[in-house]
Amino acid sequence: MADRQEKPLRPVTKTEDPIISQIGDFRRYQLFFFFLILLCKFGTGWHTLGHIFLAAPTPQSCTTPNVTDPCSHDCWDTEFDTSVFKSTIITEWDLTCDRKQLASLSQSIVMLGVLCGSLISGMLADRVGRRPAFLTSCFMQLITGLIVCVSPYFWFYCFFRFLVAVATAGTMTTSFVLLMEIVGPKKREMVAIFYQLPFNIGHASLAVFAYFIREWRWFQFSITIFSAVFVIYICLVPESPRWLFTTGRVDKSIKILEKIAKCNRAPTETVRPEIEAAYAALAARQPLKKGTMLDLFRTPFLRVKTICMANNWLVVCMVYYGTAQYVSKLGGNIFVSNLIAAGVGVPGTCLCVLMTKFLGRKKTLLISNGLSAVGLILLAALSAQGDLVKVACATIGLFGASVTFPNVYLYGGELFPTVVRSNGVGLCSMIGRIGSILAPLICDLDSFGLWIAPLIFGLFSILAMIGTIFIPETRGAPLPETLEDGETFGRSKKALN
Repeated sequence: MADRQEKPLRPVTKTEDPIISQIGDFRRYQLFFFFLILLCKFGTGWHTLGHIFLAAPTPQSCTTPNVTDPCSHDCWDTEFDTSVFKSTIITEWDLTCDRKQLASLSQSIVMLGVLCGSLISGMLADRVGRRPAFLTSCFMQLITGLIVCVSPYFWFYCFFRFLVAVATAGTMTTSFVLLMEIVGPKKREMVAIFYQLPFNIGHASLAVFAYFIREWRWFQFSITIFSAVFVIYICLVPESPRWLFTTGRVDKSIKILEKIAKCNRAPTETVRPEIEAAYAALAARQPLKKGTMLDLFRTPFLRVKTICMANNWLVVCMVYYGTAQYVSKLGGNIFVSNLIAAGVGVPGTCLCVLMTKFLGRKKTLLISNGLSAVGLILLAALSAQGDLVKVACATIGLFGASVTFPNVYLYGGELFPTVVRSNGVGLCSMIGRIGSILAPLICDLDSFGLWIAPLIFGLFSILAMIGTIFIPETRGAPLPETLEDGETFGRSKKALN
C-alpha cells in the first residue's frame, strides 16, 4: 500500500549539459534553493545604499549672536536640527562646511569595497570553491557590519564600511554563481532577472527602517543583524556540483547530484555512470584555447561591442546609485520620497523579464536608458519646482535604471564569446563600479546647483543609448563560442564579405 502512494519518478530530459541532465532544468530543489539564496540578496541593497540614511541631510545652524552662517569664521558655536534624525554620521563627526565632502567620500569608499570584493570573491570562488567563498562573505558581512555600529572615529567607520562592502560583493557574486550553476537554460533567464528583486526590496525597505530607527548606530545594527540568519547556510548550502565536476572532484559531485535528483524525484541510478562518462569525455577533450581580457580589444567589432557594453554598465551604476542618493537632497519627506523612488525598482525588474522576452535585449536597453535620460534631464530643468515634481522626475529616472540593471547582466553574459565571457562580464562589472564610486561625488555638486548632478546623469544616459545602437541583439541567437565568433556575431553579411 505504501508503494502505491509513492509518487512516480519524473525522467529528466537529457541534454549536452551533464549536470542538468541529472537534476532537471528547474524543479523542486532549484525552487527551494532559489528562495534560500535570495535571503542574502536583501543585504546588498541595505549595505550598499544604507548611506542614504546613515548620512541623511541634517540641518545645522549657528547659535552665535548676529551670525547666521554656521560655516562662517565668526560662528563660534553650532547646533544640529535633530527633529528628524537624532544622530547621523554628519552629526557624529561634524561632517559640515569644509568637511562636507567626507560624507560622500565614505560612500565612494563603500563602492570601492564592492569593486574589490567582486574581484577577490570571484578568484576565491574559482580557487577554493563556491561554498567556502560564500560562507566567508556572509559571516564577514555580519561581523564587520556590527563593528561599524561601535565606530569611535570617522576613518574607523570608513574602513569597516569598506570591509562590509567587500563582504557584500562576495555574497552577491558567489550566490549568483551558486544559483546559476544548478539552473537549466530554460529558466536561467527568468531566474537571473528575478534574482535582482530582493536588492530592490532591500533598497525600498531602508526608508521603513530609518522611519522607526532615527539613530545611525541602531539603524546600522538593524540592517546588519539579519545576517545572523545565514547560519542556516552552513547546513543547507552545498558546494556547487558543477564546480566539483569541472575540478575533478567527481565523487563529491555525484553525491550532491544524487541528493538533488532524489529531492526532484528524478532517477538516481543513472547519476554515477553518466557523470563518470561525462567527466572522462571532458578529460579526454582537447582544451579550448583560453582567452584574456586583451582579446576583447584585438579585433574591431568585438572591441566596439566591449566598449559600448562597458559604457552601459558604467552609466547604469552611476545613474542608479547616484539618483538613489540624490533623492534625499530634494527636500520634502525623506522617508516617503525614498520609499517611492526605491519602490519602482520592483515593478521595473519584473517588467524587464517581459521586455527582454518580447522586445529583445537591445530595444529594452534603448527604452530604459531613454526613460532615465528623460526623467533626469526633466529633473535638471525643473530643479526649482516643488518637491513633488522633483521626486516624480527622479522616480522616472530611477525606474529606467531599475529596468536596465538586470538587463545588462543578461545581455553582457550573452554578448561575449565563451572563451572570454568571464573576462568580458568581469571587465564590465569593474567599469560599472567606477560609476558607483563617482556617483556620490557627482551628487555633491548640488552645492553649486541642484540641476548639475541630474543633468550629468541624464547626459550619460543619452551616451549609453548611442552606444547601444552598435550592440547586436542576442535574443534567441546561439551564444558565440570562439574569438572568431565574437568578431562575426552580429555583423551583417555585407560587412563580412
